[in-house]
Amino acid sequence: MPSIGQNPSQTTGQPSSRHALRSRPAQPIAPSGGLIKTPEGSVYKGLMALAARPAYGVTLALAGTISHSWHTRGVRYLPLFGLDAETTYRLLSSHFPGIGRMMGVAWGDLLLPRIFEEAFALSDLVDLLDQNRTVVDEDGTWLAHAVATSCLGEEALWRDMNLASAAVLQDLLHDFFTTLSARNRCDMPWKDFLLQELTQRAAHRQLRMPVTSPLPDYASCFGR
Repeated sequence: MPSIGQNPSQTTGQPSSRHALRSRPAQPIAPSGGLIKTPEGSVYKGLMALAARPAYGVTLALAGTISHSWHTRGVRYLPLFGLDAETTYRLLSSHFPGIGRMMGVAWGDLLLPRIFEEAFALSDLVDLLDQNRTVVDEDGTWLAHAVATSCLGEEALWRDMNLASAAVLQDLLHDFFTTLSARNRCDMPWKDFLLQELTQRAAHRQLRMPVTSPLPDYASCFGR
């Protein structure tokens, strides 16, 4: 489907996640960046083999988003938009203890993907999610950054997060961002809904200041 990050032609929880994966033997994450195409790939398997809570919805979302990000950009790059190397290491160590032995890459040497620099409106999306958080904790923060990162993908949001179904994503968003989730009364695709929310916020800010130029176009907000 059209994505927030890729297609300029269209405007567009937690314990309740029912999908559980069994732990599998750890496999090394290749530092070359030749990774996966599906959640069954080596990075996803390796992360889930280390998962402290493999049935927990946030763990599944983080494993799926990070594995997809590293497949797309390589493991030498920071996997989640807006999180530095120190925070990324804390996230991975919390959800996937022992990850440091698998990486083969120095954490301090992880690079910032260019697409993260260009997609500046993702900061607004993280702010939107933060302002609608039901529970204020690190998992909620990390999930917000995972959602924002996955909005750069080309598929439906639940697919880009490598979740089992749209229902699993719905549960996560309901549990962690309840008020925002409740506003999607028409069951819009989540990327479309989030873009609509950002557009409305931008229009509201524009109305409260002198109009000197049109709103930025879709592509300039979300990157390519």
